[in-house]
Amino acid sequence: MTPRPIVAVVSDDDSLVHPLFQELGEAYELIARSSVAQMEDVMRGVTPNVLLIDARSVNDGGHAIDQFLGTSVEYAKDLTCLLLCGRQCPEPLERRIACSRVERVDDSDDIPAIAKRIADSETVVSHRTSSPISSARFEHEDAFAEVVLEGVTRRFETNSVQLKNMLEDLAVAAEHDVTILLIGETGSGKTFLSRLIHEASPRRNEPFLHVACGALPRELIESELFGHEKGSFTSAHASKDGKFVAARRGTILLDEIDVLGPEQQVKLLRVIETGEFEPVGSNETHKSQARLVVASNLDLQPLVDQGRFRPDLYYRLNMLKFEIPPLRRRRMDIVPLAKLFLRKFQKQHSIQIARIEDSLLDALVNYPWPGNVRELENVIQRAVIYCRDGILTAKQLPPHIVSGAAGPTNDPSVRLEGHYPTSSKSLNGQIALTEREIIEQTLFQNNYSKTKTAKALGISRVTLYNKMKKYEINR
Repeated sequence: MTPRPIVAVVSDDDSLVHPLFQELGEAYELIARSSVAQMEDVMRGVTPNVLLIDARSVNDGGHAIDQFLGTSVEYAKDLTCLLLCGRQCPEPLERRIACSRVERVDDSDDIPAIAKRIADSETVVSHRTSSPISSARFEHEDAFAEVVLEGVTRRFETNSVQLKNMLEDLAVAAEHDVTILLIGETGSGKTFLSRLIHEASPRRNEPFLHVACGALPRELIESELFGHEKGSFTSAHASKDGKFVAARRGTILLDEIDVLGPEQQVKLLRVIETGEFEPVGSNETHKSQARLVVASNLDLQPLVDQGRFRPDLYYRLNMLKFEIPPLRRRRMDIVPLAKLFLRKFQKQHSIQIARIEDSLLDALVNYPWPGNVRELENVIQRAVIYCRDGILTAKQLPPHIVSGAAGPTNDPSVRLEGHYPTSSKSLNGQIALTEREIIEQTLFQNNYSKTKTAKALGISRVTLYNKMKKYEINR
């Protein structure tokens, strides 16, 4: 069943809304709100094919409608905007009609004429003639304001100012032959970003190799990286080239770098500084031409303090360190990412989605996402699979997402224990949530030293203890 075209009407005049809806009939999905503020809330989860705004009676010179139209036209490229005006159209709206894709409808037109304008609009005609998959909602909707970092097959987008600034710096580093350190929680996008760095670099036509150090037995990591000679250890039945040889002039991602032992760290530091290494069991020196991207879900500074990570390697890597904020600290990205995944999975599973209800979006925004972007992607796939009527609601989400109860995580960098006030939408509630997150992260970065944490936050130890007690942070 092909989703019906969506017509949204902003008007407090029942003598317009009800007859218009009767004229259009059941061939359309119709949404009516009395103000642009109410329609803004609706369009968080729904992009109509046609938006009709009644501007015959405005009390602010048309500025609110003008601002709403500007946002709508920019955000939804395939939206037809109709503006119903009286004899005297406010000057801001006249300019809007002249300079953008907003079409004027005169109040002299009767209801059937307005309904015909809607039915004959380009977006409605295109909707009716398009294929089932391409006509699904959000298929052409822009989720983010701009592309921040783009490669050959992928791009990284965000609405977070903090992350935008980081990505702009990373785009510069990607062009040069330097080692890059990425720090971020599990699922925050380190592997995706590493591949993007490779694609945005001059090495894009060379191999990209991902080495998950945490998935390898410690005694085999050195062999995996540097290779080995036949007979160099019990299971070495033949000589093998390591990743530094196989990568040629490409890029190697060393994930979970924190698991490397002291001897492996020494050899890695030598490769970074000189490019030189010897395979296990060999005296022959090789020279690597690969570029390194190093990643960890742990801040390395506390590991240096604990004697688990070499200071010289740390300072070498820390020169170009980029911290990827967890999804719960860039909540403005949750809804756009959800819509990107929605487009992906409705194509993959051949399931048409016409609309997302606010209940689902609210649940997504209020959940703390310990699994970050990867968890969000899996949740959206589940919701699409269980959607039967073309409308996504909170009913298709796992119960713990709706309740805001974060599930378990094996990532020690994720700290979500204790009371998590996700249900609070008040300003004080959001401030408290942010303050708790900052304190928890700073404690973690300082190996839970209260003195160092208080100093880093610029507060006294007494204030820190009081805030930890307030937010039930038991460390």
